[in-house]
Amino acid sequence: MLYGPAAAEAVAAGAAAWLAGGPMAFSLVRLQQGGTFIPVRELSDQYRPALARVSAAPAAWAGLPTARPCVMGIVNVTPDSFSDGGLHADHDRAIAAGRAMAAAGADVIDVGGESTRPGAEPVPPAQEQARVLPVIAALAADGIAVSADTRNAATMAAALDVGARIVNDVSALAHDPEAAPLVAARGCPVVLMHMRGTPATMQQLTDYADAPWDVTRELAARLAVAERAGVRREAIALDPGFGFAKGRGDNEALLARMPVLLNLGCRVLIGLSRKSVIGRQSGEIEPRRRLPGSLAAALLGLLGGASVLRVHDVAETVQAVRVWQGMTGAASG
Repeated sequence: MLYGPAAAEAVAAGAAAWLAGGPMAFSLVRLQQGGTFIPVRELSDQYRPALARVSAAPAAWAGLPTARPCVMGIVNVTPDSFSDGGLHADHDRAIAAGRAMAAAGADVIDVGGESTRPGAEPVPPAQEQARVLPVIAALAADGIAVSADTRNAATMAAALDVGARIVNDVSALAHDPEAAPLVAARGCPVVLMHMRGTPATMQQLTDYADAPWDVTRELAARLAVAERAGVRREAIALDPGFGFAKGRGDNEALLARMPVLLNLGCRVLIGLSRKSVIGRQSGEIEPRRRLPGSLAAALLGLLGGASVLRVHDVAETVQAVRVWQGMTGAASG
């Protein structure tokens, strides 16, 4: 992987290609799972469309900036989320937290009313809506871009009605049969996240032959379902679902080989903030003390082509992203 003047020179010479528009560039590609690497300059014409997808700068999506990585702040209006459960369970505190994140530089605030941590039980849509709708309405009234983190079509519809702009579904529109038709009818941007099973069962469904390839194939299948329902490709962002139906080593493999996801031609959103993979690597048991590890993982995600970071610690992430971009991006395309 190259960046800076060396990357620009290699791209100009045809010896490398930008990854997701830069600032990183790559000079070798692998054409299939388990295949050998070959130089970019030796690619035959049949693979040029795939190279173009992987090389392209992030597409316009949800009105978010395309010239820099974006930050999505997390506001869980729940008593039992893994990291901030109970912290924003009161509407006033949740609204204040969302406003503070926006002021700190968040491009969008993701508001959820149902914990999807491993082992979590489902929340009835009516209860979920009672938790999130006042928060979404208040933030949207301030002109803040809001994403509704929900698996339920009824909650999606209600959230969009009070001002949410984006639907973020951990089930990739698989949980509720009405979800895909609703998103298509509303024409709203949507995040399709990879998960197997449900939060209660997902950690028993971690048998992968090769996690990055398997996750990409399974997301491609969900992408096809969404498009058949009428959701436009340009409205879709993809999330590999770190920590969801992933076993030991799967999260690390996904992060190391994230460019595989770029083959699907959608913006990539990642959520690694405070997750157990950070705890395993750092030895930190308490999720709220995993900020340094979360920042390190987020920046690795940017190296792999992610363009949206979903995080708890907005101000710190915004600063880290600005420094990362400034130090790596001076000579990108």
